[in-house]
Amino acid sequence: MSRLTLVGLVGSYNRPSKSAALVETIGQLAQNRYGLATEIYDLTDVGPSLGLAQWPDQLDAQAKNIVQRVVDADVLVIGSPTYKGSYPGLFKHFIDLLDPLALRGKPVLLTATGGGDRHALMVEHQLRPLFGFFMSHTLPSAVYASDRDFENYKLTSQPALARAAQAVDEIAAFVPVLHRDVIAAE
Repeated sequence: MSRLTLVGLVGSYNRPSKSAALVETIGQLAQNRYGLATEIYDLTDVGPSLGLAQWPDQLDAQAKNIVQRVVDADVLVIGSPTYKGSYPGLFKHFIDLLDPLALRGKPVLLTATGGGDRHALMVEHQLRPLFGFFMSHTLPSAVYASDRDFENYKLTSQPALARAAQAVDEIAAFVPVLHRDVIAAE
């Protein structure tokens, strides 16, 4: 039987990145709980063709592969740094290159990071409507973590870890359906 996949997409070029650390933590929790194969990509992985592409066919092979991995994921985890109250422009450009029906019905766990609490609603005001446009199933619990929730780019705050675990629990509603679809395809 094929393993179900969780793909994390981090809207940051920075390495190390708190947004990536948050997505990696969630990916590990989901892998431990559901046995999902986990892949995490950031904008550095996508590469420089992203900024030059006006259409998906203008992406290089590496970027096209990551777009395909995002589209083919059984579960998607989005992680974005907060930049001036929203997600970064190149992250949005990546999303703009996706077909409007590509993420329809896909479970999406939303996460964001920022310097402080004043950016905490970015998930609800920016990311949730964006993935609502794609008709994705955004999970009810989103995870926002601020700088104080990390030590050396590792999520250490117990409240933030509890929110991450709660969000991962919500994937459970989709796992039986996803397993059934994998078995039917074999």
